[in-house]
Amino acid sequence: MSYPPVCDYEGSDYRTRFWEKQGRDYEDQVERIALRRLLAPKGHTLIDIGAGFGRLANEYSGYERVVLFDYSRSLLREAQKAIGEDPRFIYVAGDWYRMPFVPGLFDALVQVRTIHHSADVPALFQQLATIARPGGQYILEFASKHHIKSIIRYWIGRQRWSPFELKPIEFVDLNFDFHPRWMQMKLQQAEFTPGPMLTVSHFRIPVIKRLVPTPLLVAMDSLAQLSGDFWQLSPSVFVRSQAPVGGIPAPGDAFFACPACGSAIGDLVAATQQCQNIDCGRIWHYHDGLYDFKEPN
Repeated sequence: MSYPPVCDYEGSDYRTRFWEKQGRDYEDQVERIALRRLLAPKGHTLIDIGAGFGRLANEYSGYERVVLFDYSRSLLREAQKAIGEDPRFIYVAGDWYRMPFVPGLFDALVQVRTIHHSADVPALFQQLATIARPGGQYILEFASKHHIKSIIRYWIGRQRWSPFELKPIEFVDLNFDFHPRWMQMKLQQAEFTPGPMLTVSHFRIPVIKRLVPTPLLVAMDSLAQLSGDFWQLSPSVFVRSQAPVGGIPAPGDAFFACPACGSAIGDLVAATQQCQNIDCGRIWHYHDGLYDFKEPN
């Protein structure tokens, strides 16, 4: 079976090149405000999908168990180093089109700044609907094609693609912008129920960020976010959805499932994770605190 391509940040300098001392304090702060508004402050098991180097990890202090999930082992190692010996965190490398978790496991799913790398959003949503606990929450941030700058560029002829068309636009390989209505439709097709929306990063324009103090920009953006249920004209949109209410929550002792066949896997802290299906039997590795489900033995 073939799967969609995955954007691989393995070995990249993403943290230092894009975030640290790169003038993105404004973006970081307003995204945290939006996340706090939408995410329940406490819960049992949360997964951060595309967690990278763990930028948002300190927002999950109210959760008993937190999975940082990413395709890049190297970024997860950076997260491990930054977070230290906190037993609540579980680091898992894998492909989001083949999630290595049992159905009904997570009562909270968070995905910020990563779905723009998804070539098959419906397939991803099906995976997330499966691993979500019935009625769980899914906090999604996506890059919107329907924002003011894009609309103006289209009107004056400096942009060929229309920000009003629902179809996603791939502006660079494996980099997509989405229309908010299209994203709501795909969530509903996966049986998620879209709820509150927030518009974020209204002032993501270099000249404005240079001229206006960051605390003032953050305060203005915090107010503007509340317009999200009425219109979406910002480059970043957050939406909270409810997972399907049908189904059965994962048993208390179940956690990993084989990404190749979906069968249960044994002990959470074993040095190797072997599929219990005798017709599969694939072995996945655990090394220095990192569960690796990218490639079997």
